Amino acid sequence: MSNYKIETKCIQSGYEPGNGEPRVLPIYQSTTFKYNSSDQMGRLFALEESGYFYTRLQNPTNDAVAAKICDLEGGVAAMLTSSGQAANFYAIMNICEEGDHIVCASALYGGTYNLYAHTIKKMGIDATFVDPECTTEELNAAFKENTKAVFGETIANPALVVLDLEKFAAAAHAHGVPFIVDNTFATPVNCRPFEWGADIVTHSTTKYMDGHATCVGGAIVDSGNFDWAAHADKFPGLTTPDETYHGIVYTEKFGKAAYITKATSQLMRDLGSIPSPQNSFILNLGLETLPLRVERHCENALAAAKYLQAHEKVAWVSCPMLEGDKHYALAKKYMPNGTCGVITFGLKGGREEAVRMMDSLKMIAIVTHVADARSCVLHPASHTHRQMNDQELKEAGVQPDLIRFSVGIENIDDIIADLSQALEQV
Repeated sequence: MSNYKIETKCIQSGYEPGNGEPRVLPIYQSTTFKYNSSDQMGRLFALEESGYFYTRLQNPTNDAVAAKICDLEGGVAAMLTSSGQAANFYAIMNICEEGDHIVCASALYGGTYNLYAHTIKKMGIDATFVDPECTTEELNAAFKENTKAVFGETIANPALVVLDLEKFAAAAHAHGVPFIVDNTFATPVNCRPFEWGADIVTHSTTKYMDGHATCVGGAIVDSGNFDWAAHADKFPGLTTPDETYHGIVYTEKFGKAAYITKATSQLMRDLGSIPSPQNSFILNLGLETLPLRVERHCENALAAAKYLQAHEKVAWVSCPMLEGDKHYALAKKYMPNGTCGVITFGLKGGREEAVRMMDSLKMIAIVTHVADARSCVLHPASHTHRQMNDQELKEAGVQPDLIRFSVGIENIDDIIADLSQALEQV
């Protein structure tokens, strides 16, 4: 589908029915698949041929949706996971082991920060966090001999920092490691990180891709551009024999699909963070309308940001699409058609007034979610980033009074009316 525009890919890519087959992607809600030959089943387990034998490893519904997301990002191979957190965990663990190190932009979603700062540290993998607006010299100084990857978010959640993709990609490649980008907020509709030097992209498909707050999920997409064999000493898991598969060398046997094949045949085999086919079917329905929704999200978010910016009780507003925003220039470079539907703001009355204002909203809900069709708000310092101390909050770009506002696709007049009446209460 590479010759089609992204709007067409969102509908047509991933699944191509044959003559007389269902026009809509079927749900293969089965754990197992039948074969007549024991020898053929053995070849599947030995990775000697492709096919389906157990849904934890592969499922036709899941694979069709993964193929669609892969096509949207312009990659060569992709896999779905049970959540965005699982995707970010697998993306790192597929190339790291005890004693390794990664470099991360510090402005991250709270759960991802905790995953890399604390959880994988217990597994012997250290992370160095750098200010996303650091100089090239400061970024290069964060690398060590055992660094295996660089990680960042296209648009940070909730700080809305727009990452300088080219700067981080150049640093990663200068040190012989891949650049991994979480593209959840921008989606491939507004940004395609592979075109700016990223090697691997992750998604929490729970957000805009699903778009309706119905199912949790994640995805990993490989560009196929990073030459693992050229840095064989850094990535022995991909370039040396895997004894659990009778000595297969992934880079030799699977070429550009080596990274995703290893993630599926090792990590998914052993850890099992697979989405259900039913969830993948629902995700696919969301993907079909992704371009339409993203456009409306961005349009509404910009209008809401302009309204809040002009309100006497609002102290500050952050929206990369606003002229004058500190990230406006980078946003126009990497995402000229818009960033996302999430904005942040604070009130002149501080944290207490922010909470009062949120409690006064009627249509806009307080929920632990973001980036679906319904407008919602959240106070990260009290909710998603509650586990962070003050210094970690500062590094992640989360101010105590910060309200994260995910602007939905309702009529903008109704959204602003709800904001207005709530602001009257503070």
